[in-house]
Amino acid sequence: MATMPSSRVGQASDVAPKVFVIDDDHGLRNSLGRLLRSVGLDAELFASVPDFFESHRLDEAGCLVLDVRLPGQSGLDLQRDLIAANLKMPIIFITGYGDIPMSVQAMKGGAIEFLTKPFREQDLLDAIRLGLDRDRARREAESLNNELKERFEKLSLREREIMIQVARGRLSKQIAGDFGISEATVKVHRSNLMRKMKVRSLAELIRITDKLDLIGPS
Repeated sequence: MATMPSSRVGQASDVAPKVFVIDDDHGLRNSLGRLLRSVGLDAELFASVPDFFESHRLDEAGCLVLDVRLPGQSGLDLQRDLIAANLKMPIIFITGYGDIPMSVQAMKGGAIEFLTKPFREQDLLDAIRLGLDRDRARREAESLNNELKERFEKLSLREREIMIQVARGRLSKQIAGDFGISEATVKVHRSNLMRKMKVRSLAELIRITDKLDLIGPS
């Protein structure tokens, strides 16, 4: 297994996504590059997995169009390495030598599509669009989750405690009794934490608490 280069997390969200094509067939690789650019997609082409590693693009926004059979490390090997490194770039596999066990393995690993050469250009483009959409949605969700974590970390310890108790359904009077403070003080903390978390309702606060996994199993 190749050593995974360190990924670059937290990149700017306005970076245009790219389609990374890894195929050792020079003619097909260039043909795919022309196709993708003709429909306005930004494509980068690689002849092997090591070439892709050396580009340090493992965590950039985009998706992979990946040949299954490659010299040295195969496309399926790369998929396993990305999963092990918790790198979630969507993959569209292409192959001239596909079989059912191979396609099953690829799809179980989360591949978007498994296309056998020669494939319809539109089928590839549709799979790429789906991959890019999924990658964008995942990155937006991760960005929001990171923002929520930052807001929570800016709360005081008491505000964090009260937020969790509120999300558990405890009333202000009950929380006051638990912490030995007045009900009015609980209400002040609750108002402050909702403002800092930028929520307007209890339902929204509970959803955020769920997203941040602040309450363990009951």
